[in-house]
Amino acid sequence: MFFNDDHLMIRDMVRDFAETEVRPVAKEMDRKEKFPKKLVAQMGKLGLMGTIIPEKYGGAGLDMISFVTAIIELARVDASVAITMAAHTSLGSVPILLLGNEKQKQTYLPRLASGEIIGAFGLTEPDAGSDAGATRTKAIWDGNNYIVNGGKIFITNAGEAGLLSFTSQVEVNNELKGIAAFVIPIKTAGLEIGPKEKKMGWRASDTRQLFFKDLKVPPEAMLGQVADGFKFFLKTLTSGRISIGALSIGTALGAYENALQYATEREAFGKPIYKFQSIGFKLADMATEIEAAKLMVYHAAWLKDKGMDFTKQAAMAKLFASEMAMKSTTEAIQVLGGYGYVKEYDVERFFRDAKVLEIGEGTSEVQRIIITREILKDFKIP
Repeated sequence: MFFNDDHLMIRDMVRDFAETEVRPVAKEMDRKEKFPKKLVAQMGKLGLMGTIIPEKYGGAGLDMISFVTAIIELARVDASVAITMAAHTSLGSVPILLLGNEKQKQTYLPRLASGEIIGAFGLTEPDAGSDAGATRTKAIWDGNNYIVNGGKIFITNAGEAGLLSFTSQVEVNNELKGIAAFVIPIKTAGLEIGPKEKKMGWRASDTRQLFFKDLKVPPEAMLGQVADGFKFFLKTLTSGRISIGALSIGTALGAYENALQYATEREAFGKPIYKFQSIGFKLADMATEIEAAKLMVYHAAWLKDKGMDFTKQAAMAKLFASEMAMKSTTEAIQVLGGYGYVKEYDVERFFRDAKVLEIGEGTSEVQRIIITREILKDFKIP
C-alpha cells in the first residue's frame, strides 16, 4: 500500500548490507560495547547517513517511508547500528533542516549526509526528561556571545559526533527570552563529554552525558530565532517517534525470525515444537502484532511525506510498536526456553535492546498523554 519500486530497492539494498556486513560482527560489538565506526563509514558511502537530507545538500533526498524501511532492515540484525544511523539523521540532522539558515545548511548538511561527521541532539537533562520544557541549561548573552552553562544526559552518538544541536534557556539583560536551539562543533572549548554509559541494550551505540562549562557560542550558531528552539525540537521528536517505531519493528522481527527458525528445527515428543498450539499461537500473535505495527508506523511516515499532521499517528505508532517489541522479544525467549536466556543465541540481545524503545523519545506514558490530547482536539473537547 505504501511502497513503490524505489522503496523495494532500498529495502533489498539495506537488507543485503545488514546481512553481509552487520550480522557477522553484531554479537562481538554488543559484547565489547564497540561503536560501529567502520559500518558508519560504509553507511555513509551507501547514502544511508543522508537518507532524508535533500540532494542539494549532498543527501539521498528520499522520503520518510524509505527511511523507515532502512531502519527496520538494520534493526532486525542489530539495533545499535540502526539507532546510530537513525539518531544521526532524525535527531542530529533534522533540526538543521527545520531551523537552519542557508549558510548553516550548506556548512553542515553535506558533511552529515556523507557520514564525514555524525550528528547528536541534546535535549534531555538530569532534571528535564519527560518535561523537556523544564530545561535548566542557560545561555547568557554577554554582548558578543552566548555563555552556556548546564548539561545534557543520555545523548546518543555524543562521544563519536562531530556536531551537536542542543536547546538552552536564553537570558538577555537579566531577562529570560525563551528556549533557543544552537548548533556547534562537538570539539568546542567549554563542552565536556562524559564517559560512555554502561547500558542494558544498544550496547554498541554511544550514549553519554554532556557538560557545558562557560561554553562560548557565537550568535550565528543559533538555529532560527530565540523562541523557536523548543517548538522545533518537539517537532524533531515527533518525527523521531516514527524512527523509534521502525526500530521497534526491526527488533521484534529479528527476535521473531529467530524464534520461528528454532521452532521449526527443535523437536519435542517426536515432532517440531511449532506444531504444539502453545508455541504456534505465540508465533501467530508475534507475526500479527508486527504486521499491525508496520501499518501504523508506515501510515505515520506516509502522512509526514504528504505534509499532513502526523502528531497523533506518530505517538500511536511509537506506543504500540515499542510495547509490541518488548512483548515479542519476551515471547521469543520463551519459545527458545533455556537457549533464549544464553548469549549464544541472539534473542537475548533483541530482548535487551527492546526495553529502551518504551523509554526513549517519550515514554509510553508520555505517548498516551499526547494521544489523549490529540483525540480531544479532534473532537474539539476543551
